[in-house]
Amino acid sequence: MNVDAAGWCEVARRIDSPNCDARPPDAEISLLVIHNISLPPGEFGGPGVEQLFTNRLDPSAHPYYATIHSLRVSSHFFIRRDGELVQFVPCSQRAWHAGVSSWRGRERCNDFSIGVELEGSDEQPFSDAQYRCLNELIESLRAAYPGLLDIAGHSDIAPGRKTDPGPCFDWSRVKNC
Repeated sequence: MNVDAAGWCEVARRIDSPNCDARPPDAEISLLVIHNISLPPGEFGGPGVEQLFTNRLDPSAHPYYATIHSLRVSSHFFIRRDGELVQFVPCSQRAWHAGVSSWRGRERCNDFSIGVELEGSDEQPFSDAQYRCLNELIESLRAAYPGLLDIAGHSDIAPGRKTDPGPCFDWSRVKNC
């Protein structure tokens, strides 16, 4: 698994998201943020996440979608339950995954982080395939971005506002964390 100079991972299925922009010129990638997401909530395998990140979520497809379809969000990566890796935004760009956030005294974590969404929820354990893919991705990202030293959960950078990746995420299974 390699990440090219433009920030695309060669083995990821690529789906371009419009929900990104340029990083600040002096922003070195130094943080990886782990999230969880499932759409509809608690359901896996459907197209909801891909549709949300590409602004194509149908508000009539599920009652919950009516409350979120107008959000403009994305993540660099999405790891499905079976370990499939999907990439929406090149790492060279700023994905809109962190929202209001702070890490080690630095605000606006989107400026200097890479976002990885795991298909899941706070209530269910993640799959072995997801941990394998996540660890391979972390290795590849650290090779491409030597300044990428920190790994945190969304709950760590937005405490009180976010809970993911949640209590079922096993941090001991993440290499070099």
